[in-house]
Amino acid sequence: MDRAVLRVILLAVFIICATSDPVKKTQNVDVYSFHINSTVTSRYATTTITSRVANKLNESQEILFEVKIPKNAFISKFRMIIDGTSYDGVVKEKAEAQQQYTQAVSRGQSAGLIKSVGRTLEEFKTSVAVAAFSKVTFELTYEELLKRRLGKYKLLINAQPMQTVTDFKIDVHIHEKTGISVLEVKGDLSSDDLTNAIKTTRADKDAWVTFYPTRAQQTKCKTCDENGLNGDLLITYDVERHNPNGEMMVSNGYFLHSFAPTDVSRIAKNVVFIIDQSGSMHGRKMEQTRLALLKILNDLSEDDHFGLITFDSRIDLWKRELLKATTANLEDAKAFVKRITDRGATDINAAVLEGVNMINRHPREGTASILILLTDGDPTTGETNKEKIIGNVKEAIGSKFPLYCLGFGYDVNFDFLTKMSLGNNGVARRIYEDSDADLQLQGFFDEVAVPLLTDIQLNYIGVSNLTQTSFNLYFNGSEILVSGQITDNSVESVTTEIIAISKGSKVTYRDTVTAKDVSDVQPEHEHFLERLWAYLTVKQLLDRLVLLKDPEKETAKNEALNLSLKYQFVTSLTSMVVTKPQEDQAEVADKPKEGEAPHRPPVPAPPAAQGFSGGASYSRTGYQGNRQKSSRLLAYPARSYPHPQGVLRASVPVVPVVQIVPVVPAVVHVFLPHGFLLPADAQSRPLCFGLTPPYKLKLLEDSSIEFSMNGESKTPGYGFSQIAFHYKKTHHLIVNTTSINYHDDQENEELFWGHNNTGFNKHGVSVLILPSQVNITMGDYIISVLIHKNGDPFLWPEVEQYPQGSSPTGILGKAIISYEKIKGSSEPTLKIMDKEVRPLRADMRDYRRTSAPVVRCWCVPFEAVMNGTISDFTVTQL
Repeated sequence: MDRAVLRVILLAVFIICATSDPVKKTQNVDVYSFHINSTVTSRYATTTITSRVANKLNESQEILFEVKIPKNAFISKFRMIIDGTSYDGVVKEKAEAQQQYTQAVSRGQSAGLIKSVGRTLEEFKTSVAVAAFSKVTFELTYEELLKRRLGKYKLLINAQPMQTVTDFKIDVHIHEKTGISVLEVKGDLSSDDLTNAIKTTRADKDAWVTFYPTRAQQTKCKTCDENGLNGDLLITYDVERHNPNGEMMVSNGYFLHSFAPTDVSRIAKNVVFIIDQSGSMHGRKMEQTRLALLKILNDLSEDDHFGLITFDSRIDLWKRELLKATTANLEDAKAFVKRITDRGATDINAAVLEGVNMINRHPREGTASILILLTDGDPTTGETNKEKIIGNVKEAIGSKFPLYCLGFGYDVNFDFLTKMSLGNNGVARRIYEDSDADLQLQGFFDEVAVPLLTDIQLNYIGVSNLTQTSFNLYFNGSEILVSGQITDNSVESVTTEIIAISKGSKVTYRDTVTAKDVSDVQPEHEHFLERLWAYLTVKQLLDRLVLLKDPEKETAKNEALNLSLKYQFVTSLTSMVVTKPQEDQAEVADKPKEGEAPHRPPVPAPPAAQGFSGGASYSRTGYQGNRQKSSRLLAYPARSYPHPQGVLRASVPVVPVVQIVPVVPAVVHVFLPHGFLLPADAQSRPLCFGLTPPYKLKLLEDSSIEFSMNGESKTPGYGFSQIAFHYKKTHHLIVNTTSINYHDDQENEELFWGHNNTGFNKHGVSVLILPSQVNITMGDYIISVLIHKNGDPFLWPEVEQYPQGSSPTGILGKAIISYEKIKGSSEPTLKIMDKEVRPLRADMRDYRRTSAPVVRCWCVPFEAVMNGTISDFTVTQL
């Protein structure tokens, strides 16, 4: 395509967003039925999502199926039914699926149908061509074992068909052999407007939750709009516990033993907090860490002993020894916490070993010791070999107490933290860089705040193929689950023995359960215990892989693989091959790792028009025989282009500026070379606006302290090629994609990307280079400049701290903005600064984060939020 023609097309699309003219959506796809059915039996949940969709056009079109499932779940079944023919996904070993993977990538198709989205969900997405006036049924099943935390099990169900549905139903049935003690329904979909759409029914051992909203109700919840439901239904519950020895369930040759005693005295704990205060923890991370620690200290019991260690390239101790959590000690510790500031490099090895030594120097009989490490980065000074650090820490701890590793943000080396924590009887948990990070930290501590038993060993007679039976600690509100196979199906009883330490004394729980008396499973779920055992076994084997060495590692891997294939689980060792009706079309679904960035195929392809996430959508596509002929709304050139800065999804009638394709209302992708996000006060969805390069932009200016930041946008491409800082007329800093240059009246400094943990501090200006960003302090302004290297490198700035009482100008001068969504309007309407604006829905990449997550926002005209035209924010010189 002629490049000038392409510019005209993109300009036309940009004008749509910039003017936000009212649009009228036409539904060419009808999601006429959307059902979610979830059955929970003894904590094991099997959930099936069924979406039935009709093509209302008189020609073929692509219909998209996109749903979100819990991260801990394994997909076990996927099926598409078209014209009475079923197309089933098949789980294969990754290596076997590699050929389909490669073929899919080379055709520009998605080769990663599942990706992580947010903290708790993964997204499954596929599409299929459906003939004129035909229908398709999508059916996805996933399975998960619900984990008890803080005394509750949580079943999370996400629903966002993104259009109103005539036949919308969520049905949940929970069956627990011992009875259900507590049941609550929460989440976005349980708001006031939808209360009467939710019905709960309780019996002795069963509970039913149904959610049947009318079409009118589907537009009225807090997270809904005229396009229908968009949110979560969260069902929390707990069970009755009659037997202190635990409850046993047997079915079809498999058993489940649950152990969660409540009649046990709490054990005083010795806890040491090891806090990273390196330069990368600057700004909000450090502030939230301080806030969380202050709250956690308030929650310590007086018979607890605690210590505080902060570290960068050196180690700082609050006190050399563990001190009792008295009022006086806690106040002194809080004063220490308030003084913690970011600086320097990251010596994880020395810090953790100091924490181990602190506990070892002050052993206390009858207590439980815990180490908690919080860090956001890799070791960069001292011992930096990760395998040596893991070995040093394991040798020092010697299995005497657990190490919990909390990884702050997406840039942290989570694999390293996982290996170090699992090797020391702990777990790794990601703390998401968000406004509630302090609550995430406090929530984790709440889970380990009340130890009840230590050194727990569970023994059984007459069983085999057991899941994990040894546990370092049992905390109040949690649960120990063990599953296995009955060796002899004719056995009449199963004997259990649990040995543990309670406040320094050995305790023993023994029980003999008659197998025939404990079977309590409905016929349609008779194999659930077998699948539960397989799920738990695979999960634990995959965790152990990071610790094992050959040949044990290969044996464990093969066992996990064989079980994944037998039970058709999509795990990190398997892939689901999704075959489409068109000849030679197949997609491959791989389960993402924790914190993994969305998959980007090595061979980029022209982007295809798609619909809103969470349901069914479409692009216009015609077919001649087996050959696909694209007539999508926007004609993209055959050559590849860089990944766009933002992807806007909206139903818009495109004015035929250039007659290239049929002009009909459809769902399109709008690609903007620049996009800025503005967090909104008391609103979950931020505002965003786009700009077309090239520009030299005034990003931030504060005349009161003679500070300014300007950026030059890239052409072609997106992001910034260089960003300039000026302070007090004499200090000048230029950041580009290769170097950082500083000069004043007397000296020059040149630093380079890749020279991590280097920098300088002089005359009120400080610079620190990290692996993917440079942190800059000028006066009371703290700014990060991130470098994104996926393709042609570019820069993106983030203002971490504004001075109190400042009134800066520039595009980044607004730290937050307020808007109000006007209800009752036929089209989405926002009230911004007393003006009504009709926005478009947008998905935009947030390049202020290294991982560049996709953020849903309202796209509005530049003038609506900046109170001026673009010419008011341009400069002639950087």
